[in-house]
Amino acid sequence: MSDTSVTTSGTATPAAPEPVGAPGLTERLRRPRTYAVLVGSLLLLVLPFYLDRFWLQTGLFAMAAAIGAIGLNMLTGATGQLSMGHAFFLAVGAYGYCVLAGESSTENGHALTGLGLPTWLAAVLAVLLAGLAGGVFSPIAGRLRGAYLGIATLALIFIGQHVLFNAGSLTGGYNGRAVPPLSLFGFTFDDTELLVATVPFGSSEKLWYLGLVALLLSALFARGVLRGRPGRAMNAIRDHRIAAGVMGVPVARYRAGVFVLSSMYAGLAGVLLALVFQRTVPEYFGMILSLEYLAMIVIGGLGSVAGAVIGAAFVSLLPQVLTHYSDSLPLVSAPGTGGLTPGEASRYLYGAAVVAVVLFLPGGLARLGLARPRLGTGRPRRTTRPKKSGEKK
Repeated sequence: MSDTSVTTSGTATPAAPEPVGAPGLTERLRRPRTYAVLVGSLLLLVLPFYLDRFWLQTGLFAMAAAIGAIGLNMLTGATGQLSMGHAFFLAVGAYGYCVLAGESSTENGHALTGLGLPTWLAAVLAVLLAGLAGGVFSPIAGRLRGAYLGIATLALIFIGQHVLFNAGSLTGGYNGRAVPPLSLFGFTFDDTELLVATVPFGSSEKLWYLGLVALLLSALFARGVLRGRPGRAMNAIRDHRIAAGVMGVPVARYRAGVFVLSSMYAGLAGVLLALVFQRTVPEYFGMILSLEYLAMIVIGGLGSVAGAVIGAAFVSLLPQVLTHYSDSLPLVSAPGTGGLTPGEASRYLYGAAVVAVVLFLPGGLARLGLARPRLGTGRPRRTTRPKKSGEKK
C-alpha cells in the first residue's frame, strides 16, 4: 500500500444531523396541548357522575350546537357560502325523527301522524332527510353566493316556521310534539334509572356519552374533509372561485355538495336537540337560532373545526349560565321580573364578542391556542459546513 493512501480505520465518522421535520409521537405526547386534551377528555367522561341534570342538559345543548356549527363552518367558513337557514335543517332533523319514530296518536287536540319505525333507524333517516332537503335547495346554493344566498336561505326560515305552526298532524302545531326516546342495541336512553358505580343514570347521563360520540365522529370527519383534497378545493372556491374553476374545480358541484353535507350536520344536531329537550316546539327553530349559529363560527373561528366547537360552547353555555346565576349577577334579573333577562344579556354579549373578534382577533378564539410558536415545527436551523483545507472563507 503506498504512502498516499488514506486509512479509515480508527477515524470517527461524524454523525449525520437528524432530519428536522414533523415532530414524532414522543414529542407530540410531551406537548402541553396534548396533556390538556387528555385531561379534558377524562374530565368529560367523569362529569355525569358529579353534575346535576341542569348542567348535563346545558352540556348536551353545547354538544348539539357544536355539531351544527361544524357543518355551518364547512359551508360558510371553508367554502365562503353565507347561509341564514341553518335552523330550518335542524327543524327537519328534529321533527323528522319525531314523525319517523313516533306512533300515530292524539295530543293537544291534534291527530298526530307517526310511522313507528325503530328509533335508531328513524334517527339515521332524519339525518338523511335533512340532507335531502339540502339537496333540493342545492341547485340554488350552487349558483348563488354571498348576500344573495343568505337572502335565499333566509326564505327557508319563513317557510319552515309556517309549516311547523300549521302542519298540526306532523308537528303538533304551537304546542309541539313529544320525542320518543332513542333505543340502540337494546339500550334505551330514557329516564329509567340505571345504577353505574352507585350513581343513578337518567336520560341526561345516558345521552351525555351518546353526544360525546356523535360530536367526536362529526369533528373527525369534518377535519378529514377540510385537510384533504375536498378541503383544498373548498378553500380555493372561497378565496378565488374563477381561478378555482380554471384549475378544474367544479365550483357549482362543490358548493351544492357542501350545502348538502352542512344540512346533514344540522339534521344530526336537530335529532340530538330533540332527544335532550324531549319535546319539539316551533318557536325554537326561528331566525334567532340561525343568527346564533353564525355568531358561533365567527367567535370561534371561520374554517376551523376547533373554532366551531369553541364558539358553540360560548354561545350556547352563556345564556344558561346567566340564567342559573341571575340572582347573583348585577344588571341581570330572572326571566319574568321585568329587568334585563339572561337571554337579552347574552345577545348583547354575543354582539360585543363578534365585534371584538372581528377587530382584534380575526382568526377567532381558536387562534388563541395557536398564537405561541410550537416546539419542533419551526424552520430547520442552518448547520455550518466544515470548510475543507485550502477553501476560501
